[in-house]
Amino acid sequence: MAAPAPHPSNAPAIEARMADYYVKRASYYERVYHKPERQVDLRAMERWLPLQFIGRRVLEIACGTGWWTPHGAQRAARWLATDLNPETMAVAQAKAMPTHADGSAIVEFRAVDAYTLAELGGETFDAAFAGCWWSHVPLQRLPDWLDTLHTRLEPGARVVMLDNSFVQTSSTPITHGDEHGNTYQTRPLDDGSTHEVLKNFPSPGQAFAALGPRAREPQWLPFEHYWVLHYTLA
Repeated sequence: MAAPAPHPSNAPAIEARMADYYVKRASYYERVYHKPERQVDLRAMERWLPLQFIGRRVLEIACGTGWWTPHGAQRAARWLATDLNPETMAVAQAKAMPTHADGSAIVEFRAVDAYTLAELGGETFDAAFAGCWWSHVPLQRLPDWLDTLHTRLEPGARVVMLDNSFVQTSSTPITHGDEHGNTYQTRPLDDGSTHEVLKNFPSPGQAFAALGPRAREPQWLPFEHYWVLHYTLA
């Protein structure tokens, strides 16, 4: 992938435009998971994910339409799926979710700002999951966001991040970059509109460096169209 040309950035404005994009795309967002070339990766990750959270109290960041929620929550003790977008969360809430043996709910949904987590009050968790969120966090905000997430997690917490790899034949082309190193795609919607979306594709080294020393034994699992990063919190 060629290095994109620099382009001025305005992170709050970009994030607001991305939020608008996902509102408009909510009803058909999951088409991306139906791409034939991605099916092998998806089935492998769907099998792997529930094994990471057995008996855990899990905080899911930016659940969106909830594609990953029913997979990750299968064997969890509790799963709090959060998002700030009511349109995408409504799609997630309409899905069948796993339950405990007695029929009680494992999954709860709540409107939460991923950058502040203020709506959680004093709650803490012993695991966290974020699917296709890391790539949308501006690089200049990534350290603070990770610190915010980690303060909500107990020592020994299990953390799993999952996101897209850039594949020339499947990914939307990168149109430009900015002075912080963020990269952007221009994406069309069914209504004919086009939207600028921040989408970063970190290397394992970049991701490990962002995590810092609090991440014990970080592991990077490369798939063809996705990557998975998992670690234990010190």
